[in-house]
Amino acid sequence: MPSDHPQPSFVLVRPQMGENIGAAARAMWNFSLDRMRLVAPRDGWPNPKATAMASGAGRLLDEAQCFETTADALEDCTYVFATTARQRGLTKPAFSPEGAMKLAAEKIAKGEKVAVLFGPERAGMENDDIARANAVINVPVNPEFGSLNLAQCVLLIGYEWQRQVLDITHERTEMAKTVWASQGETEALAKHYEDRLDEAGFFYPPEKVDSMQVNLRNMWSRMPLTKADVQMLHGVLRQMVRWKDKSQ
Repeated sequence: MPSDHPQPSFVLVRPQMGENIGAAARAMWNFSLDRMRLVAPRDGWPNPKATAMASGAGRLLDEAQCFETTADALEDCTYVFATTARQRGLTKPAFSPEGAMKLAAEKIAKGEKVAVLFGPERAGMENDDIARANAVINVPVNPEFGSLNLAQCVLLIGYEWQRQVLDITHERTEMAKTVWASQGETEALAKHYEDRLDEAGFFYPPEKVDSMQVNLRNMWSRMPLTKADVQMLHGVLRQMVRWKDKSQ
């Protein structure tokens, strides 16, 4: 059975190749979407090529609903988006993928049933299909090459849906079995370098010593150092001092 978390239905209108249906299923399942509806697939249904391409997302194909017409596929829906790459001469609200899925999330949270229409691979949907939608989704692609593969378009809309319903961490640092250095550890490292540089006569002339030391401390404070970094930099300096002593 489909998962129980609320989500839009993705409706593939007259898809032409089984492989693209399978790839669309994979794209949907990447973002935990499993409400697939098919309208008059060209090569019939079920399709073994779709199953082969779907790989681990084959369950979506087993549970996909198949309809003869777009109107049948949308009968229980309260709000419908149609994806299109070009202007159709129809008076409708037009959303970016992000804006469309934001509105979809708001409507679904209120108990409405939302669907997103995706057209055939070769030429997209006909105006008769788009006329049944409440709004269109325009993807800001290269105007000189606006063609999107069916699965690519499904993946894009699925990602935008995920952004609206999950708390996504937009940046993180993989710590690789270490932790950030503490202020005390960074201070000890700065003092180590300052002492050794002082012994080497680095801080010169005398009237610039204070500003040079401040600049050096400021440099350490700007660096996001881990414990492993601090340990390595201590080791580098110790080895350089040992090498200097041995070479004399």
